[in-house]
Amino acid sequence: MVGPPVVPALVALAQEAAQSAEAAHQAAYVPFLPSWMILLPFLGFLFNGAVGFFAPQQRKLVSVVGPGVLGLAALIAVVNLVMLAGVHDAEAVIRSYFVWIDIGQLRIDAALQLDQLSILMAVVVTVVSFIIHVYSIGYMGADPGYARYFSYLNLFVFFMLVLVLAANFPIMFIGWEGVGLCSYLLIGFWFTQGEKAEAGQKAFVVNRIGDFGFLMAMFALYAYLGTLDFHTVFEMAPRAFEYGGAAVTLITLFLFLGCTGKSAQIPLYVWLPDAMDGPTPVSALIHAATMVTAGVYLVARSGVLFALAPISMNVVAVIGAVTALFAGTIAVMQFDIKRVIAYSTISQLGYMFLAVGVGAFTAGIFHLGTHAFFKALLFMASGAVIHAMHHALEHAGEPAGEDMTQDMRNMGGLRSHLPTTFKTAWVAALALAGVFPFAGFFSKDEIIWSAGAAGQTVLWAIGIATALLTAGYITRWLVMVFHGENRMGREVRGYLHEAPLVMTGALVVLAIGSVVTGWVNIPEALPLLPEFTWLHGFLHPSFEAAEHILVEHLGEPAHAAPVGGGEGVWAIISTVAALAVIVIVFNALRAKKYRPAAEAVEPSGPAGLLYHKYYVDEVYETLILRPFRGICRFSWRVIDQVVIDGVAVNGTAYATRFFGWIVSRLQTGQVGTYALIVVLGVLVFLGFVTL
Repeated sequence: MVGPPVVPALVALAQEAAQSAEAAHQAAYVPFLPSWMILLPFLGFLFNGAVGFFAPQQRKLVSVVGPGVLGLAALIAVVNLVMLAGVHDAEAVIRSYFVWIDIGQLRIDAALQLDQLSILMAVVVTVVSFIIHVYSIGYMGADPGYARYFSYLNLFVFFMLVLVLAANFPIMFIGWEGVGLCSYLLIGFWFTQGEKAEAGQKAFVVNRIGDFGFLMAMFALYAYLGTLDFHTVFEMAPRAFEYGGAAVTLITLFLFLGCTGKSAQIPLYVWLPDAMDGPTPVSALIHAATMVTAGVYLVARSGVLFALAPISMNVVAVIGAVTALFAGTIAVMQFDIKRVIAYSTISQLGYMFLAVGVGAFTAGIFHLGTHAFFKALLFMASGAVIHAMHHALEHAGEPAGEDMTQDMRNMGGLRSHLPTTFKTAWVAALALAGVFPFAGFFSKDEIIWSAGAAGQTVLWAIGIATALLTAGYITRWLVMVFHGENRMGREVRGYLHEAPLVMTGALVVLAIGSVVTGWVNIPEALPLLPEFTWLHGFLHPSFEAAEHILVEHLGEPAHAAPVGGGEGVWAIISTVAALAVIVIVFNALRAKKYRPAAEAVEPSGPAGLLYHKYYVDEVYETLILRPFRGICRFSWRVIDQVVIDGVAVNGTAYATRFFGWIVSRLQTGQVGTYALIVVLGVLVFLGFVTL
């Protein structure tokens, strides 16, 4: 029996209370209104969509409801986190609301799983999304599609919460597909501009390739285990699958194929830079806390399966490390203010996959959480710069297209015009570079250390090289945008000013988060700092089974880096190295004279290779898209127009008309003629018979 998909408010509250009472007998942690954490963004989507359709002029209502529902959802998530943190090793609580599918032996409930991992993810998603919603009030205030924008944004967060709170693979897949749909809607939000609509289509199509992998993994899991519920699958897997066996390896590789699409890893990363064509807050939402982190979450959630598949773990780690370095090198030679950050996102996602690929699941989730704050801050600082550039150019009567407002060669010297944006951007950059005491220092260093402790010397070295590269390209970004001389011209320069308070306030909050979120996990090895490994202890129940499998088959991880020294020593070395790179790059570029984009010469040689992103898009265009378009044109012109329309449809019509004409010639209306034809027919027939 399938229940209703939407439960009225009063019934839902009553059900929450009843299930909370029942859960109290099963676990010390009783979830606080978990379904409302999801329903609130969905209600915001319905309300803002209705306003956009019936009363688009009611912007104040949208400005209250759009961020408001996210604020309430974030409050519920934080309350649940605090409650769960107060219970030592609390067991997961599963809330089933109705039976979604019941066919034969297949039963899938619309159920939520509330445990340490899902609640932590829900907090990251809702808190960062709430800040982005508030920022959007200022950034999108003049857009005619204001209500539609907030409607899509609320729907995006709704599906992301479905994804992270799901209790089984099919419900997760609904959220997985939902964020894909919303990315298409938001990236192509300005769909009347052809290139932006194409960017949304590119994201949608590339993600379908990864989604095929997710579907195949689910089919295989059900074929082997007869269930798709997380709790049952992860409990049965160690007994049902042989360690390193073909079945579990195939399943996890299919899962990782889904992750490469959603989380933009090689070879399916190409959609993410083009996602910059959407509004800047959308870039922050997709790149920081929602869609692109889904793949990392899936691997972490399926840690038991991956722990049983060492080949898959190695594939995840290698793809992550190579993607981190590959994307970092591209970021070095980009000039679009948002595309530098986009390639940085791909690189940082590679770090997260490197972590979960070597079995450091907590480190991967830790970096996911810190990255959500400082990467959202980088994007929103970019948005504040674009906002200021656009308004200054408009007031000066100059063209205000993206080639003018987003190319860093047209900027420079903005620190005096946008002081708050400048300061918060430096905070985000130092966090990204992994400089103490900012959040990225703690999470990124733990990943690099974990790769070395797992004996992955090559991946450890790639991690260090990428960290230094990151410090270099983000310093270049800062110098080109905020330092040196301004390249906009005197008339335009006079109209530059800081973004509205609703935007700068969001930047300040994210800057605070870019510092404090790293301090939830301070390893014992760091000198002069008290040990505070709260996050490891909090997430231990979620990863205990996977870590047990890894220790059983691979042994305890090492406690020293591949090249001398302990974790504390290498943390100090990495910070000093990052600071040295920042100082060197800053001094080298600060006095450099950049030409405005219209006068600049296109890079050539090795720099041109990086500028053109290794020509990967061109290779895809030549090897895949052009042949595919050729097949489509052949199918249209030959199969459709000639074979189907020409032969099958029109040919049948012409033949019918021809035979009708023949028969019509025989219809003379004279009885004698008919008698003559009958006699001739009989004679012909008799002639054949007597032969």
